[in-house]
Amino acid sequence: MVFVKEEIEENSSEPEPWRIIKHEEQTDPMEENEESEELREVEEEHHVKPGEKPSSRSKTKNKFLKKRKDKKSFTCTQCGKSYTCKQSIERHMRVHTGEKPHECDQCGTSFTEKFYLNVHMRIHTGEKPFSCDQCEKCFTQKIHLKIHMRIHTGEKPYTCDKCEKSFRDSSHLKSHMMIHTGEKPFMCDQCEKSFVKSDILKIHMKIHTGEKSFTCGQCGKSFPYKSSLDVHMRVHTGEKPFSCDQCEKCFTQKIQLKIHMRIHTGEKPYACDKCEKSFTNSSHLKSHMMIHTGEKPFMCHQCEKSFVKSDQLKRHMKIHTGEKPYACDKCGKSFRDSADLKKHMRIHTGEKPVTCDQCGNSFAKKTWLEHHMMIHTGEKQFMCDQCEKRFTWRKNLNAHMKIHTGEKPFTCDHCGKTFNDTSNLKSHLTVHTKEKPHSCSVCGKSFALLQYLHKHQKTHTGVREYMCFECEKTFISASDLKQHERIHTGEKPYKCSHCDKRFSRSSHLKRHERIHTGEKPYKCSHCDKRFSRSSHLKRHERIHTGEKPYKCSHCVKRFSQSSTLKRHERIHSREKPHV
Repeated sequence: MVFVKEEIEENSSEPEPWRIIKHEEQTDPMEENEESEELREVEEEHHVKPGEKPSSRSKTKNKFLKKRKDKKSFTCTQCGKSYTCKQSIERHMRVHTGEKPHECDQCGTSFTEKFYLNVHMRIHTGEKPFSCDQCEKCFTQKIHLKIHMRIHTGEKPYTCDKCEKSFRDSSHLKSHMMIHTGEKPFMCDQCEKSFVKSDILKIHMKIHTGEKSFTCGQCGKSFPYKSSLDVHMRVHTGEKPFSCDQCEKCFTQKIQLKIHMRIHTGEKPYACDKCEKSFTNSSHLKSHMMIHTGEKPFMCHQCEKSFVKSDQLKRHMKIHTGEKPYACDKCGKSFRDSADLKKHMRIHTGEKPVTCDQCGNSFAKKTWLEHHMMIHTGEKQFMCDQCEKRFTWRKNLNAHMKIHTGEKPFTCDHCGKTFNDTSNLKSHLTVHTKEKPHSCSVCGKSFALLQYLHKHQKTHTGVREYMCFECEKTFISASDLKQHERIHTGEKPYKCSHCDKRFSRSSHLKRHERIHTGEKPYKCSHCDKRFSRSSHLKRHERIHTGEKPYKCSHCVKRFSQSSTLKRHERIHSREKPHV
């Protein structure tokens, strides 16, 4: 039976809010420390001397503990908790009364005990008396050092009984358990969003208040959180502390490295529930979902055009401002976007990082490879609504549409001739300038346009990646294959507007129409004679230059025309009929 003795002063108008009870009492941590100190003193006084029996030491300890148990106990009448001394019960009662008598003279924060005030004062003084002997990091409280040491030891003593995940700190386990329970006890009073931790709610509140208390000393930019400022500072210092162990690429943030690693692992944890497309990043999924919803939340206030992403709007705004902050240090050309500059630089470096797995052709841009792949697949997704002709690329359809409209907006300032495409005008201008800046490194032959040189170079390499499925004949370019295929199909899409005659090539139609118009656009620079074909002009000019490019394989005789050479070679064949 437990003996209870009330000790209330007779003259007291109000009873004390505790009772003195004789039993095995409950003690608070501070009281336990006091008892431990007393016990150590007793043990030191009765230390085992040489020749003395160790049992006498344990007797002394037992006597001390018995003595402590016999002391009177103070029990809280509010919650039933018991303490061995009056000071402990007085301290405890502040939990119920809310009294905080110890106030900080720096910031006005109050505490129930002086010990907690002393710890708090270290925030103002900057004192961190507890230092890690492994990495020299310092802490204001001993318990913080103890938790920190588990980073070095790898100790994680707190384990989740649901998923067996382990934690260094009990508070981390407590927060983690809310994932399983779904509990979010901290709610925003502005938008009613709930959070697992109070400090996350505190951070969230800055969205509503607009508070940005952390300012960069370099550029004056402000941030709502210190961690955001720390990350931002790496822009100025160039620090990228997080490195990929696969490709050695470095990042300013750990989350960026984590997302990057999915490139190597192939992990795409974020799946669209509409089309099952997967993404490495949740933000990419979020942007993708707007394709299904049609949502475009970012609108330009200049032209009211809307965008899925904020960076797309930012890029678009440069069209209105005319801003092109990214300049090429080789040729001075400027770009709105750093990605566009990066792609442009490949012109100077000759870099072609994307390769076709069908024919080995390389390209500077991924979009160019995608367009090129349509040659192999035969895909022609762009159709003319006038004649139902199909095209691989939209630009080709746009150029084709000008045939129906008759539009020729590009005019030659030398002869007034008009063209439906800038590339055609550019090609035409070389007739007047005679300029051929692109030379073949193998045979020295020069060309007016780079595309002509590229096509010519394939005659040296022997690359003929375009094959006819009808006769298996191979060609250097897609246009050559296209023209060849008309032999099999019999297609003659180009019709003369004068006589209804049709042609398989536009160049043949052009040449034919000169019969009706009498046009002779090719003029001799020596004698003012004019010709309807460039080949006729070339042949004629050899009269003035004396050039004879066709040499007889049997003798040393040379000729200005291939037809004359052929006639001459019959002399040799008649003389030597079996050769």
